Amino acid sequence: MTEPVSHTLLKPTHPVGFVGYGAYVPRFRLPAREVARIWTGGMGGLPIKEKAVPGMDEDVVTMSIEAARNAMARARVDPAEIRAVWVGSESHPYAVKPTSTIVAETIGAVPNTQAADWEFACKAGTEAVVAAMGLVGSKMAHYAMAIGMDTAQGKPGDALEYTAGAGGAAYLIGPADESLAIIQSSYSYVTDTPDFWRREYQRYPEHGQRFTGEPAYFKHINAAARAMMEANGTTPADYKWAVFHQPNTKFPQRVASMLGFSKEQIEPGLLVQVIGNTYAGAAMIGLTSILDIAEPGDRILMVSFGSGAGSDAFDLLVTDKLPERRMSAPLTRDYIARRTEIDYATYARTRGILAMR
Repeated sequence: MTEPVSHTLLKPTHPVGFVGYGAYVPRFRLPAREVARIWTGGMGGLPIKEKAVPGMDEDVVTMSIEAARNAMARARVDPAEIRAVWVGSESHPYAVKPTSTIVAETIGAVPNTQAADWEFACKAGTEAVVAAMGLVGSKMAHYAMAIGMDTAQGKPGDALEYTAGAGGAAYLIGPADESLAIIQSSYSYVTDTPDFWRREYQRYPEHGQRFTGEPAYFKHINAAARAMMEANGTTPADYKWAVFHQPNTKFPQRVASMLGFSKEQIEPGLLVQVIGNTYAGAAMIGLTSILDIAEPGDRILMVSFGSGAGSDAFDLLVTDKLPERRMSAPLTRDYIARRTEIDYATYARTRGILAMR
């Protein structure tokens, strides 16, 4: 027998929320028209305006550290109290050696902490958030950090190369009474739908063309969002803001319309046009942009999506601690405004596309 949706909500015994949050976006930007110039002679439509590209000295580790430091600046807690540091990504720099231990060491959370790297395509970051909710909500830990971060991945000439950006966000999960935004509940919806994958030793991911929309993206986000609202007895009108995973511009706009959300509700978190699809950090960095402007009492719906496939939905409530704390670290729009445009040759060099040996 299938359980009622209300029974499948993920709610910790002790309420938890985001005590701190932080974003990071690298400076370099590759315009989509520059990709089109190389591969199609400038012909055809462009799915986004430009995407963020990491510098020669940037990877998931360095970017996660920057986002984590921003989250800690807003949280204002002793890093020695953090009992878990978890990093979700599709592009960890090491196949064997965790990203999380380097981040934990850098922010001062070692040695009395748990650390691990997470995988689930583009929802690896929110997967870590759900686990952190359980750790803190069970009182096994007072604080746990969850990060979603990725570098630009896309086979040269492939459709993904236009949109595969870099960046992400970090969240420190702690008790609700200390939180900037309370996680009122979450819900996860998962099936085996192979729409996007990268096998071992393959350098670039492959995708199932039209199957990446249906039955993957739209089915899972729709199901997760509707189940969340049904269980909570809410409608889109009950939320001030909403953010959905954004692999391109059209998908989140379409799924928002299907669910009954307006353009105004999703626009502040829709960053894909200017930084690209940041994979594990896409929904999470979109949420940071909303938290940068949200006011106490605002209710937010966030739904991630990871190929393979699954979605995590979160019902969030902003507290009166947010307005003052958010100014303790750079806002997401500050990172977006800080940009240096590069050409395809520079992009090829920074991403190691040109094999020299």
